[in-house]
Amino acid sequence: MFIIITSLLTILNSCSQKTKVDLIITNAKIYTVDENFSYAESFAIKDGKFIAIGSTKQILSKYTSAYLKDLSGQYIYPGFIDAHAHFYGYCMTLLQADLRGTRSFEEILKAIKIHDKKYNSEWVLGRSWDQNDWEFKEFPTKEKLDELFPNKPVYLKRVDGHAAIVNSKALKLAGITAETKVNGGKIYVKNGEPTGVLIDNAMSLVSTLIPDPDKETAIKALKQGEKNCFNVGLTSVCDAGLYKKEVLLLDSLQKEGEMHIRIYAMLEPNKDNINYFVKNGVYKTDNLNVRSIKLYADGALGSRGASLIEPYSDDPGNNGLIIEQFNFYHEMCKLAFENNYQINTHAIGDNANRLMLDIYSEYLKGPNDKRWRIEHAQVIHPDDVEKFGDFNIIPAIQSTHCTSDMYWADERLGDRIKNAYIYKVLLDQNGWIPNGTDFPVEKIDPLLTFFASVARKDLHGYPKEGFQKENALSRLETLKSMTIWAAKAAFEENEKGSIEEGKFADFIVLDEDIMEIPEDEIPYVQILETYVNGKKVH
Repeated sequence: MFIIITSLLTILNSCSQKTKVDLIITNAKIYTVDENFSYAESFAIKDGKFIAIGSTKQILSKYTSAYLKDLSGQYIYPGFIDAHAHFYGYCMTLLQADLRGTRSFEEILKAIKIHDKKYNSEWVLGRSWDQNDWEFKEFPTKEKLDELFPNKPVYLKRVDGHAAIVNSKALKLAGITAETKVNGGKIYVKNGEPTGVLIDNAMSLVSTLIPDPDKETAIKALKQGEKNCFNVGLTSVCDAGLYKKEVLLLDSLQKEGEMHIRIYAMLEPNKDNINYFVKNGVYKTDNLNVRSIKLYADGALGSRGASLIEPYSDDPGNNGLIIEQFNFYHEMCKLAFENNYQINTHAIGDNANRLMLDIYSEYLKGPNDKRWRIEHAQVIHPDDVEKFGDFNIIPAIQSTHCTSDMYWADERLGDRIKNAYIYKVLLDQNGWIPNGTDFPVEKIDPLLTFFASVARKDLHGYPKEGFQKENALSRLETLKSMTIWAAKAAFEENEKGSIEEGKFADFIVLDEDIMEIPEDEIPYVQILETYVNGKKVH
């Protein structure tokens, strides 16, 4: 009896000496993505952060919790971070007609007719058509839209977000005629009248007329978008281009506990944002980080608005567009430099990349830790590649762009295709590179990013040898690009991006090991659970 009592007292004493925590995970294969890329079996979480990582035996000997989860060998990774997306915009597109994958303009007409019958909104809005998917790869014209909607304005944005097709009602509301000119944009004209196709800055003549959804509708869409992100393993997103009212709405929802996804906000370069945010320094909470300005140097390759040094191979005489006046880029870079803000510039074509690399270099002047970024960095002239390393300029890539564009990019670029989507070359410039999707341009699924990065193939296994496979990233490089390097690109590597003591407990559980399985199985791996601050959100 004495021995039994003594043993019980020993056990109770042992338990009382253990630290109580909120959650313990055991018996998992954990990719910590720490400096040594080490593995673990178990971790303990308290107050939303990892407080210990190690073997199951080590963690259970020191910690106790009412919530103990045995994963029986399943796989844990840090929560995925999308280094370049349009989260707010994506959420608003959930209210519009989804035109992704349509195979003809006729399919688009059917889709928007069904959408309008269901919602009957003031405007007919849609997103993500791509004429490169059609049998006849030419831009559509407005006549059939006019037949279907003679009295209601229509605005349908191309998949890249750099072109739109509108109807005559929308053109009339915007006052657009064949004589209308727009700096940094193009209005397609045929037989003396606009066709309805608007490129880059010309789009804003119509888009600024579209009423915003009411607050209640916007919040509902934001929550659905957040849920969609959690479902695919995204715990953080870098939102590339936000207005003041959008940032403040996101901030209020996060503070009220209504939203939990972490957002790195890139600001639109307007007066409201500059006066409210930039001139008052960095704005930072656990869930929101405001310290960067988003610029556009050019348009997109698919809509032939990307700015090229030499003309398009399939459109002689067209070099694409530079969106703003040169002095504007200098003004924004100077403002950012003086206020310790990051500059993140969309640059697709080799001329746009050269322009921004050279402008950046005037302010950075050599080695630095400003982490100014070139978003997309799709086509780089060989003479300009080393500028990324010389001035510590960060190329922020989206791996699925190469596998989406590979079917037709050579038509636009000819021999210059070898200078495009050179992710491995760009990685070597600074030794790290952030990766994302650019959703809703691409699908939001980060596993598709992972697959495109390592395999350089589409979901049908094309091309068999991989598209320009010499520029594929390894699995280790790819995982880092979607976790710790994506965090670093947002100055947040000390608080997230890896599973380490003191960092936010953001992690995901997968049913397969994406670091080991055959690469063609990667897109079909299931995200079993997603956690933010140690709390399950999926």
